[in-house]
Amino acid sequence: MVDKPAGPTSADVVRVAKKLWREKTGHLGTLDPFATGVLPLCIGEATKVAQLLADADKEYVGVLVLGARTDTGDPTGRVVEQIAVPADIGSRLATIPARVGGRRLQTPPMYSAIKRDGIPLYKLARQGLVVDRPPREVEIEFLELEVVGEGMVRFRVRCSKGTYVRVLAEEIAAALGTVGHLTELRRLRFGPFRIEQAVTLDQLKKGEHAPLISIGSALPDLRRFPVPDRLQERVRQGARDVLSGLPEGTAGERALLVNRAGEPVAVVEFQDRGWKYLRVLAPARA
Repeated sequence: MVDKPAGPTSADVVRVAKKLWREKTGHLGTLDPFATGVLPLCIGEATKVAQLLADADKEYVGVLVLGARTDTGDPTGRVVEQIAVPADIGSRLATIPARVGGRRLQTPPMYSAIKRDGIPLYKLARQGLVVDRPPREVEIEFLELEVVGEGMVRFRVRCSKGTYVRVLAEEIAAALGTVGHLTELRRLRFGPFRIEQAVTLDQLKKGEHAPLISIGSALPDLRRFPVPDRLQERVRQGARDVLSGLPEGTAGERALLVNRAGEPVAVVEFQDRGWKYLRVLAPARA
């Protein structure tokens, strides 16, 4: 895990990590260049389970500037709308969590990596185009707000995957009777990965890194099914008959097939009538 500073992209951090480990490397949950905070890295075989880890909830702190909306929803964009800030925003804050929180639909912003006909929306936005974006179900599990300056609100939020905090900031501003945009954003937690465990980018460049977390430890909530030694190679070959003896699952449930040391051999998912392979994993290095 890296505590990404403001400025570099998430891909910049990955490039530094690749030089250190000299293995296939990826990251979880892109942070915009202006944003900071915990950026989990997946090294080697862990890149195969990145999508499963991406389902985790997240926690952020940020600062919202009221009175001006930018086209990107953050400080990198140009101001496209200005509305006076009500004088009584302090007294209105207590009502906001109930108005924008809970499980609901949120429309992704145009400045996002979501693709339309194979083209990222942000590329269309830079051309001045606006297209329909299907809303997504998200959950704002916790939201705390405080006024920290004239026309500025600090917030702390715990939210589900798929939540765009830039959009949430605009929704908070609208509920306060004005417009706004993010000026600061810091991610404190990504599922089980916490900022306290992260190293700085400068430390990573020097070869320092946080203790590596095994795939099994990163997926603590999945059921484990032991696989005998004699069947492990067949699992890695994708042999379906090995799965026929597993206990019944629930639709969409995921589980790990593990060796006698508890190390994952494969990730499986219960679909329709039985278990199917999602990912098979190479043996851990000696």
